[in-house]
Amino acid sequence: MRKSSQPSTDSGVRIVLGIDPGTLVTGYGVVAVQGVSLRLLACGTITNRSGTPMSARLLKIHEGLCDVIGTYEPAEAAVETAFYGKNVQSALKLGHARGVSLLAAEQHALAPAEYSPREVKQAVAGRGNASKEQVQFMVKAILRARDASMILDASDALAVAICHIQRSGTRSRRQKDWAGFVAAHPHLVRR
Repeated sequence: MRKSSQPSTDSGVRIVLGIDPGTLVTGYGVVAVQGVSLRLLACGTITNRSGTPMSARLLKIHEGLCDVIGTYEPAEAAVETAFYGKNVQSALKLGHARGVSLLAAEQHALAPAEYSPREVKQAVAGRGNASKEQVQFMVKAILRARDASMILDASDALAVAICHIQRSGTRSRRQKDWAGFVAAHPHLVRR
């Protein structure tokens, strides 16, 4: 498991875990919310080798997410839903990873929210068809992340957390998308 950053012990801080599930690479991102301010606490990946049996991969994902939850003690979790493509086998494998991710969150009483890839991209980049690189750029800008080596799966997980923060109203109940938030709070966005 690759990770960066340290847990926070600030009071009055709401911690959100975002998960981008996959059987080979599961990304996770932990974001602290205080008022309208967001802060990156941690992000990383849980990786498996392609030759590893599926049951062992799922166990590693579950244990890795439980470790992250135990370390950062999030109050909320969000998981990206499956992307419906033409490859049924890929969708089935992704479903396994999603199930284990939902299980880990539910076991820690996080009642995970779920967001589609398009909804996540819309919330973070302003376009539902944004590329992974565009999403990563916006995640780094929103969180003022300096780590240039952030893996795309980790930035995708952070995007899921940011989407949840926006959609659940923990940031501002008036804005329904990132553009609305930026318009209302330009001082919070570094250009």
